[in-house]
Parts: sequence; C-alpha cells; structure tokens
Amino acid sequence: MKPRNVKVLILSLLLLLTPVVANAEIDPSIKKLDDISDEALKMVKIHRYDDAKKMLEHFEGEFIKTTGKGHLFSMDELRIITTAHDAALEAVGSSSTDHEERIHKVTRFRLVMDALQSMHQPLWTEMEEPIMTVFNGMRDAVYKGDNEDFNSNLDSFLSLYEVIYPSLKIDVTPERIEQLSARVTYIDQYRPEVLTETSSLAQLEALEADLMNIFDGMTEDEADPSLWWVIISTGSIIILTLSYVGWKKYTAEMERRKNRMKERKN
Repeated sequence: MKPRNVKVLILSLLLLLTPVVANAEIDPSIKKLDDISDEALKMVKIHRYDDAKKMLEHFEGEFIKTTGKGHLFSMDELRIITTAHDAALEAVGSSSTDHEERIHKVTRFRLVMDALQSMHQPLWTEMEEPIMTVFNGMRDAVYKGDNEDFNSNLDSFLSLYEVIYPSLKIDVTPERIEQLSARVTYIDQYRPEVLTETSSLAQLEALEADLMNIFDGMTEDEADPSLWWVIISTGSIIILTLSYVGWKKYTAEMERRKNRMKERKN
C-alpha cells in the first residue's frame, strides 16, 4: 500500500469516528428544558412567583414532548426530575411558602436539570463554598462544645445538602451517595452524641472527607469519557492500520527477495 493511500485510509477512519463525538453532545431538547428551569429560578429570585409558575408549567409541557420522542432519560432520572419539578411548582404556587424556601426548591430543580446537561463541573459544585463553610462552623462548634452553635450550623448544612442531593444522585455513583447519606443521617439523628463521643466525631470527620472527595472529583478538569473512548478507538484503529501496512510491506519485500533469488539461480 502506497504512503498516500495509507494517509487517505487513516483520514477516512477519523472521519468515520467523528459522529461519535457529535452524538456525545447534549440533545437540544434537554438544553431547552434546562433553559426553562433557569428562567423559572430567575423569576423566583425577583419575587415574580406567578411568572415562575408559568415557566414551570411550560416546562411540564415541553418535558412531556421531549420524553415522548425517545429514551433521553433513565427511569431514575425521570423520577428525580419529576420529584424536583413537583416540589418547585408547589413551592412557587403556595402563598404560605416563604421566599427562601421557594428559592431552595426551585434551585434544587434548576441544579437537577443542569446536572443532566453539563459535561463538566455542573452548577451544584458551586455550592461547595457555602456547604463547607457551614460544615466548618459545625465542626468548630463540636470542638468548642457549643451545642447551640452546632445545631444551628447542622440545620443550615442539612438545608443546603437537601438542595444538591438530587443532583448528586445524577452525577455520583449510588455507592458513594449511599455512604454519604448514611453519614448525614447518622449525624442528624445522633446530634448529642456527636458532641460527646469520639466515635461520633469520627463520623463527622469522615463526612467531611466524603464531601471533599465528591466536590474535588467533579471539579477536576477531566476529559469527557466519550472523548477518551474516541481517542482510544481511533488510536487502536490507526495502530492496526499501520501494522497491516507494515505487514504488507514486509511480505512484498520477502516476495521480491524470493524473485531475485530465483533470477540469480537461473
């Protein structure tokens, strides 16, 4: 095979793999749903609850259209989206719900939709600073033996954790989520023991490590897994192609030597 033909073959293989990268991009329908959730949150922030409700109702209609087109979401994702959306819609439509609670419920929904369409560093990772700030306040209160301060910071932590929890279920493995939730539940249920018992304090320190690992893991600038698949696949094909070309050249050279040997004998 001539060098020019080798180049053409390799280029063709690369072009054939290009659609894989394109398919890894987010479906426009999901991006549209994400944009609607963003608009709903903006409306809530400026106290335009009726407009936020309209946006969330509009989302419901678009969501039904989108899910009717095909399997864009897994069953778990559908449950997470539906639960977060229903809670957000109920919050903005309830006159007895205060502004902060509305912000929390709609933010939770917004983060879920972003987690479904963000390839890297989803919005929920931006909650690291406020979450770790109240966590540090909680930990400091334990070391000082300040029960009131500890409970106040723990309540704030639980409120923020509730906001990001559905998004974590989308981006973090079930095993890690189960471990994280078990630690959070333990600390909430055994508040007095955390202040007095060494084993309970160890649970608090373990929770801190779990949180940091999750946030650090999501904010690392890693390549998209689908891109790595393309890189590996492309590299493997190129290597196989070059190996084939090398083998063909080797066999052709051996054939030429045999012919020369025959000519000399004759």
